[in-house]
Amino acid sequence: MMGNPKGIRLDGIAPQDWSELQQQMQQWRRKQAVNAAIVNISGRQRMLSQRIAMLSLRWGCSQDIQERANFRREIAELVDLMAVSHEGLLRGNAELHLPGNPSETVRTMYFEPPWEIDRQVREYLAQLQELLETDDSEITPEQDNLQAILEAASISLLPALDAVVNQYQRESETEQAAINRSQIRLYYQSCQAAEQAQKQARELETALNDLHEIQSKLLQTEKMSSLGQLVAGVAHEINNPINFISGNITHASAYVSDLLELLRLYQETYPQPSDSIQHLADTIDLEFVQEDIVKLLASMKTGSDRIRQIVTSLKTFARMDEADYKRVDIHEGIESSLLILQHRFHGTGKRPAIQIKREYGRLPAIDCYAGQLNQVFLNILNNAIDALDERDRHRTPDEMEANPSFIQIKTDIRGGTWLQISIRDNGIGIPETHRSRIFDPFFTTKPVGQGTGLGMSVSYQIIAELHGGKLDCISKLGQGTEFIIEIPMQTITSPLSSPVAKVP
Repeated sequence: MMGNPKGIRLDGIAPQDWSELQQQMQQWRRKQAVNAAIVNISGRQRMLSQRIAMLSLRWGCSQDIQERANFRREIAELVDLMAVSHEGLLRGNAELHLPGNPSETVRTMYFEPPWEIDRQVREYLAQLQELLETDDSEITPEQDNLQAILEAASISLLPALDAVVNQYQRESETEQAAINRSQIRLYYQSCQAAEQAQKQARELETALNDLHEIQSKLLQTEKMSSLGQLVAGVAHEINNPINFISGNITHASAYVSDLLELLRLYQETYPQPSDSIQHLADTIDLEFVQEDIVKLLASMKTGSDRIRQIVTSLKTFARMDEADYKRVDIHEGIESSLLILQHRFHGTGKRPAIQIKREYGRLPAIDCYAGQLNQVFLNILNNAIDALDERDRHRTPDEMEANPSFIQIKTDIRGGTWLQISIRDNGIGIPETHRSRIFDPFFTTKPVGQGTGLGMSVSYQIIAELHGGKLDCISKLGQGTEFIIEIPMQTITSPLSSPVAKVP
């Protein structure tokens, strides 16, 4: 039997709880058993009256002493059974499951004309008792008592007992029909309650899944937000002193150029310096200093410009100084992600550097959530590096030199309305059993402590839900993996970006 969610009201019954309803069902079952017992006992009374009459006739006709004795004993037993059954129907009998509370119609049939069943049964039992007390030699088919028994069983008592059996049967069927209707109603209501409970369970499961998804988004968002704030803070702190250095190098170059010009004029005006000046010039190798200081300042200028470019790239990745939804150059975002991971591309003592192959198409600047897209690029590139590291861990230096690890990045426009970005590596690949689950939240194949299983799940949500795009994964075990990002281009007003990234 199904459980009933607390608080759901069953129409027409409204039990306080489901256990009360179960008790009602048990009461109905007991009542069904009682009804069946009453009908059964009533029918047995009719059968007993006929069997006793038949045995009495056979008793009177028999000439065998032993057979007559057997008839007397059997009739006595049936008379006692009929008497017990009669009293049970009227006053109750726990052993026979008889409650002893007949309906008003049945009670009328027992005690009032035309049937007066109680009087007829008692007279019938009295005649049988008198017959049993008669001497065996006097028991003949013509005996008055026996004739009265046969007449009562066939003429008056039989239709009376038939009537009460039929009445009990009708009342039992009527009550059974009512019970069946109640059971059907209760079953229907229990089904409704179960359906409601299942609906609530589904809604709860959906809510839990939504909460789980929100938690994963919050966790990853917090992680990226912290990273973005850190990157933006570092970029800001670097930007201030590098601006100071870069700005002063320009002036320093001008000052040095002026000093060198002044030194040249001195050398022309006083071609014969004093011994102390000549000694110092030889000591510091004045000619070399004059040549190298210009190169040194130019190198410092190049270095400061490079640092400023790195700072700009870090700010592009963090997007802390821009609105969430903005028109940007996708190539800048890709390059800023590559810059963040540049330390992982470098060669180590165990493997050579990872090659980056760029095949950038001419793309328009598009409106998008730039910081979120950068997060997707970072996640995919990180996974690609992990796959290449795992592949190289099991290769010899000769194998790594013959087939170097690489990441290939392609950008293009598909169908005139979709911007496509492909990031492919030649790593270990992904088994089909894992590939089908790669976008599931918290699914990871990395060892404990090295992956949360949120990166690709969040990436899929960013592309599919936030941008209305597509994110597909194509992979073959041992041959590498390719992630294909497709983003719809809704409004394009900017000039096409260069096929070569602006950030080196």
